[in-house]
Amino acid sequence: MLAFRVLLVAIFVVVSAYTAVVVANHGLGLLPVFFGDMAQMGWPGQFNLDFMGFLLLSGLWLAWRHQFSPVGLVLGVLGFFLGAPFLCLYLFFASFAVDGDVRVLFLGPARASA
Repeated sequence: MLAFRVLLVAIFVVVSAYTAVVVANHGLGLLPVFFGDMAQMGWPGQFNLDFMGFLLLSGLWLAWRHQFSPVGLVLGVLGFFLGAPFLCLYLFFASFAVDGDVRVLFLGPARASA
């Protein structure tokens, strides 16, 4: 679990720092660039579409883990729009809340106890 937590922190720090530099240099205009690349049907657009699939799966998993409760739906939306930094923070803190139990971490307390 320690290695997993270190990985989560590393991803959070690297992606957050990279994002800060990009925002400082290019502003917050992500969506036109993101969808513009997809509209051009090139490799950057393919990567964006693939990445959006991962974001969707991340958001659905967060909502599912919380049994599609109102909190789960909010977490799912945050996971979709905030990406890896949000998911890393969520998993980092959740790993402590479940005392490192991977089954509970990934299934949620209700499903893990069933």
